[in-house]
Amino acid sequence: MPHTRHQTMRRVLRREIAGTIGLLTDEEDFAAMRRYRTFTFDDHRTYLQQVEALLRTLAAQGGHTTVALFDPEEYAAFCSDTGLDPDAPASRTRFTAELAATGPALPYEGQPLADLVPDLVDEAVRQATWEYATTVLAGIGDCASCGEDIGQAAFARATHLLTRILDTAGPGERHLVCSVSTTPESLMAVLHAEATEDAAGLDESEALEFATVLALGIATQAPGGLVMRTSAHGTTDRIYGWRLRGEGLVPLTAAEVFDAYCTDIDSGDLVSPESGVDYCVPPDLGEEEPGRGHRH
Repeated sequence: MPHTRHQTMRRVLRREIAGTIGLLTDEEDFAAMRRYRTFTFDDHRTYLQQVEALLRTLAAQGGHTTVALFDPEEYAAFCSDTGLDPDAPASRTRFTAELAATGPALPYEGQPLADLVPDLVDEAVRQATWEYATTVLAGIGDCASCGEDIGQAAFARATHLLTRILDTAGPGERHLVCSVSTTPESLMAVLHAEATEDAAGLDESEALEFATVLALGIATQAPGGLVMRTSAHGTTDRIYGWRLRGEGLVPLTAAEVFDAYCTDIDSGDLVSPESGVDYCVPPDLGEEEPGRGHRH
């Protein structure tokens, strides 16, 4: 009887343990891991099927599992830095545990793996964008004329602008996209918010990342812009935006917004506008004419 009771207790305790799976989302990363003798999978599709089956089983048992993006290059660097043998399952487990705390990861909530993988990749891109923007802002230094930290000033300015944009949008759903043309490639941040008459529903992490990308555009005087779509029950969706100039935002005309949304990015061809959408000028943010910004 005591033995049976102990087994029952262990089963109960197992449900209290949260787990993490490091997922190889594409075939190139999967192929890179096959150079290790102890990595015994030989087909990426079968590997994904087995991972999904395991996730469903763990969920059915009442467990909580996080899926993290496993990068073979980062894994090799991790093993080199820590002195671990990369050709050992224990090393992969150790690296996966680190990913749960610091890397791109999402909770498994019963969704198909085909839906989870794109979300996980998007999360990785979002995290990399924020880390890059933060690093650049921190390294710009002080203004040559006033001595103010340019990165900090730009972030404060971006936060103020974002607050004004949300305050003037009115109740309903808001979808904001900020893009900044930097070298070697453009950065993009997305923010979803839903506001009622009484409160603003805003993900603080998304807002921080959005403000950081906007701040990078302000601090570096890089070309960029911000577009928002608002939706509210019983009203037409409205789309409007601004372009970055100096330390501020200049409103786009309704025609400029229409052209941006009704032009294919790759081909440059015109595409049909959405029905029931109003392409319009943005509300007044109460801002003065944008300044020329700090001198580097």
